[in-house]
Amino acid sequence: MGLIHTFAINVKKYRLEAGLSQEKLAELADLHRTYISAIERERRNISIENIEKIADTLNVEPYKLLIDEENK
Repeated sequence: MGLIHTFAINVKKYRLEAGLSQEKLAELADLHRTYISAIERERRNISIENIEKIADTLNVEPYKLLIDEENK
């Protein structure tokens, strides 16, 4: 599995654990809702700056969004 797939799965997992909608995550991270949706659907590449914004909003270390937990 690719890194974009892993990132998408992890963003959704941590977002749901935090009880946030895509819209609320986007608002708190100062990003657009459609951008978060595109990330979770593996339709967007993402900058390191935005990885950091999302990780900060989800209260996780950025590297955790890049770890493939499915295939450990």
